[in-house]
Amino acid sequence: MQIYSLMREFADSWALLALFVIFLGVILFAFRPGSRAAQNDAATSIFRNETRPAPQDPEKESR
Repeated sequence: MQIYSLMREFADSWALLALFVIFLGVILFAFRPGSRAAQNDAATSIFRNETRPAPQDPEKESR
């Protein structure tokens, strides 16, 4: 039971602090000043090779 108590104490203090620091690092990395171009490129990358759909023929739709 001693190892459980030691691990529980570690998780309650230092592990929680480490996870919070990692969380802050990720947030700061995402909102850094030079990241707008990279984020826009990632957001539109799925449309990079897409062409516009063919225009719809109104006569075919009425059938």
